[in-house]
Amino acid sequence: MSTPRAHEDPTRAYTDGACRGNPGPGGWAWAIDGGAWASGHDPDTTNQRMEILAVLELTRAVDGPLLVVSDSTYVVHCWRDAWWRGWIARDWRSSQRKPVANRDLWEPLVEVFRDRPAFSMEWVKGHGGDPMNDLVDRLAVSASHGRTGSGDAAPPAELLELADRPGLRRAPSAAPDRPVDSASVDSASVDSARVDLAVGRDGRVPRGWRLVVTGLRDESFEGSGDGTRAIEGITRILAAQAQLHDDLVVLSGLRPGAEVVGARAAIAAEVPYVAVLPYPDPMAGRPEAELAAFQRLLEAAAEVVVLEGRRPTSLDGRRGSLARRDGWLRSVADGALVVSDGRDPDAELARRRYGDAVGDEMWEYETG
Repeated sequence: MSTPRAHEDPTRAYTDGACRGNPGPGGWAWAIDGGAWASGHDPDTTNQRMEILAVLELTRAVDGPLLVVSDSTYVVHCWRDAWWRGWIARDWRSSQRKPVANRDLWEPLVEVFRDRPAFSMEWVKGHGGDPMNDLVDRLAVSASHGRTGSGDAAPPAELLELADRPGLRRAPSAAPDRPVDSASVDSASVDSARVDLAVGRDGRVPRGWRLVVTGLRDESFEGSGDGTRAIEGITRILAAQAQLHDDLVVLSGLRPGAEVVGARAAIAAEVPYVAVLPYPDPMAGRPEAELAAFQRLLEAAAEVVVLEGRRPTSLDGRRGSLARRDGWLRSVADGALVVSDGRDPDAELARRRYGDAVGDEMWEYETG
């Protein structure tokens, strides 16, 4: 299928990938609003491979200037931040000198990144209410069950209906300003069944294997020698975790101290990170230099999740929102990395709570 362009405006097309089991049966899909679409199936694959293949298949099918809209930080960051240039320079090895995963798909797609005129990518929040993102999501999930197709008009209802059946579609988005129920997720002693239910219906939960970096809240830590060494050490840890979890995503609240160090380490390790804020403008009133540094970290994030719609007016209200944010992070974490100096009470509390929340998937980074 080929869709030639009659003018210079780029074709805006959406892509998505899905996998049941990761690895397991997977599907990919792409679609143009009001136009062509296609989907495909792989019986044994991963979510990241399906995200890459969706974009690759789109570029093979659609000619001319092209704008690809994807909710995959893995693919969008590779294009936006030109990770591929380093891969090629290092003979298809990562910055940690490990073979680049999914090279067989990346190589032809990198040719597109490098050589195709008027090609660009744009990130969209998954399950954020964008109708076209929802459409390709449903097509990709349907394709993971072997229901595939292509066409030049609206996809047939039976493909979309399959993705709507209970248990087959990913969770719908929640309202962005819906506060988290602190009674269900703010306690480390909450039972796992209730936590799973809360996560399953919360559309703000990022995709991937979610690693929270937290701990020390000493504002001087970031710029100290210990902070610099921590960034280097955590970068190595994240690179190793990325080899175990090819869909690794770091969650950071971006509070001064360990959380900022974790975000900077994620950038260095070429691992996407999500900034999780308790409410809008959490740094309001801080010095201008701190606000500018915070904004730079927000811009570098793959996604920004704001848990509550309004900034509390009182100090107690803001403390309550931060506690709910911390509880939400524990409820969605697959793993945690706690930065500690062995004395800081916030780090010690985080160590105990995340130990209860994620069990053996908690690690400590000792400073000094």
